[in-house]
Amino acid sequence: MLIFWLSLGALAYTFAGYSLLMALLARGRKIAHHPLPEPALEVCVVLVAHHEESRIAARLANLLDSTYPPEKLHILLVDDASTDATVACARAFAPARVTVLPQPARAGKAAGLNAGLAQATAGIIVLTDARQRFAPDAIARLASHFADPEVGAVSGSLEIETADSATGAGVDAYWRMEKALRSAEGRFDSCIGCTGAIYAIRRTLFAPIPADTLLDDVLIPLHIAARRYRVLHDPTALAFDPQSLEPASEKRRKTRTLAGNFQLLFRHPGWLLPWRHRLWWQLISHKYLRLAAPVFLFTALTANLALAPQPFFRLTLAAQAIFYIAAALGFTPAGRRLRALSLPAGFVFLNLMTLRGLRHYLTQRSRPGW
Repeated sequence: MLIFWLSLGALAYTFAGYSLLMALLARGRKIAHHPLPEPALEVCVVLVAHHEESRIAARLANLLDSTYPPEKLHILLVDDASTDATVACARAFAPARVTVLPQPARAGKAAGLNAGLAQATAGIIVLTDARQRFAPDAIARLASHFADPEVGAVSGSLEIETADSATGAGVDAYWRMEKALRSAEGRFDSCIGCTGAIYAIRRTLFAPIPADTLLDDVLIPLHIAARRYRVLHDPTALAFDPQSLEPASEKRRKTRTLAGNFQLLFRHPGWLLPWRHRLWWQLISHKYLRLAAPVFLFTALTANLALAPQPFFRLTLAAQAIFYIAAALGFTPAGRRLRALSLPAGFVFLNLMTLRGLRHYLTQRSRPGW
């Protein structure tokens, strides 16, 4: 009985309790919005790309259309040994505003970030990807927070196309809750990681990361937070992603993200200790308990089976069975259209991706971090 209740309690805290607690802790706290300092800070957008000839021109044009003072904004494109026309397309832009740094051999995103940050000289670095686009004022909103000397990193907010299927709608709901949680964490103190599509850091706080790093947008901010700087989340600094959270397209991204969380856990176990990282509790609650969720689900079910002869636990077992049946129906062609199945289907999908992420980490270690 104890195993059942502990498992159920761990799941409730992981997926609801921590978010509610953080919302209460952040209640009444606001992130100060500073005007851009005069003169404006030098900003460099560092973008690592590989085989992006079809969209790099539009992406660079989008960044150059920023409302940020153009004389203070530079773009550094690190090309990860593309064999298509990515470099040629980028070099068609004015060299005074866009620098192209080709890499001789493919080494992955993390190695590209190391190369780009080694060359960048601006005080503020904005990190992003090729697929998304920024709102015109996104860079200005990110940069304004660095008027506060306690701020070391700022995450923007990624808006993703709405999914059509029930499973995709469940993942959509998860992403909305995730953004709300990051916002609350930032108001309380610091969010655990940033959104890789749009975040900014102080260049002087960057330290080179291992070339096989999978989650630069978590590792870099956590290193910065460990130095007692704040990591904020600004929901008004917007990036837009044309790719929806449908399971077919989400599997690869989610597998990589979860593999990255396992990588972070195994490489930095000391961060679980209060005296090794000041955000240890948030890190465990936000990231690592989710990695253990499939174990909690398994122990809750098996313990419930053992307790089934008791009337109350027959009801809880029936509730679990209905939940998993609903999730299974959400994966069927007919069920994908039923929004009532979105949360169970999305929840089970994300936990299956956790197991897939663990397998990916164990079998793909030391490969370039893309």
